[in-house]
Amino acid sequence: MTALMDLLLRIRADIAGNWVWAWRVACLLSVAAMFSANSSATQYLVYTGGFNRTGNKGMYAFRFDTKTGKLQRIGLAAEATNPTYFSVHPNGRFLYAVVNMPDSIGGVSSYEIDRKTGNLKLLNTVSSRGTNTCFVAVSHTGKYVLDANYESGSVAAYPVKPDGRLGEASGFSQHQGSSANHERQAGPHAHSFNASPDDRYAIAADLGTDQLFVYHLDGGALAPNNPPFTKVTPGSGPRHFAFHTSGQFAYAVEEIASNLTVFRYDAKGGVLHEIQTISMLPAGFSGTSYAADVQVHPSGKFVYGSNRGNDTIAVFAVQPGSGKLTLIQNAKTEGKTPRIFAIDPTGEFLLAANEGSGSVVVFRIDPASGRLKLTGERADAPGPACVKFAGVLAQ
Repeated sequence: MTALMDLLLRIRADIAGNWVWAWRVACLLSVAAMFSANSSATQYLVYTGGFNRTGNKGMYAFRFDTKTGKLQRIGLAAEATNPTYFSVHPNGRFLYAVVNMPDSIGGVSSYEIDRKTGNLKLLNTVSSRGTNTCFVAVSHTGKYVLDANYESGSVAAYPVKPDGRLGEASGFSQHQGSSANHERQAGPHAHSFNASPDDRYAIAADLGTDQLFVYHLDGGALAPNNPPFTKVTPGSGPRHFAFHTSGQFAYAVEEIASNLTVFRYDAKGGVLHEIQTISMLPAGFSGTSYAADVQVHPSGKFVYGSNRGNDTIAVFAVQPGSGKLTLIQNAKTEGKTPRIFAIDPTGEFLLAANEGSGSVVVFRIDPASGRLKLTGERADAPGPACVKFAGVLAQ
């Protein structure tokens, strides 16, 4: 497996100018890292984190067995202050989590993952230069970490050092503006920040301004693209964002409207072209619900989104060629307020974190239809606002 990863790294360097193949090789590298400890392993590391007010003390480690679908809690992996979102480096060695002290500037912490115990070793913490830091992502090459600050409405980029530590922000941008919902959109509220498949651009979903801001990521300086943003329907509130596995399409989940908006992506210019908006809620639903997360299945055939209030995972089939979506299921999570969910590296299971009821439930994914079926397996977790797979658990 090490030899395979070395080969993939050499190939990526040779084809750096071809973004399509560079994206595909980056995906293969991510999978290879997941399996690198033991190619026949079925035990994977899973982490949860959340707000301290829910009784959460930091990030918790779990083991997940892809043969049985069983999820078992290992224990507290690291104490942290409100680690409500985190992401794993493509090499599988490091984890990056948001940090939020009450009434102060937030931050991003880097951790080294112990694959034998699941413990997380704190490496360093850098300032996010904003308040209520709510999102962190690692670029596909692993060179940069990106964050979004909800309350202050700003985004930042950080260089990743060889040892996994973060340098101070190499780029920062303060959003401006407002939108139609006077209660939720009186000012900017950056809610996610993701690198494009080729790492040339970074897209920030701003719930407060109903805009998707696009930046040049080269060098980590965050220079605005031309055009600098794409607007969505006023009052919709874009929250999270995901690219299709082909790199040709992208999906923005809209928290306030509980919609998914589909875009065709122009990789050359970093421009998003809206082609569809579709509800994430079942027909006839009349209650209060807020959409949260969106993820694309590794096969590229399905897209999933979470609904808090309706308390479901919405399942969409992707139309081949167009990237457009068809809603095929709203799967109840048997809990309250599912915020973030995770699809396992094999693409066979989905873990939904019920923040309001303190549980993570396990679904099996039908490979033909993409539909979800509860396995009956679950694990208790204190206020799980985030759940992520982090590679193989060493035996």
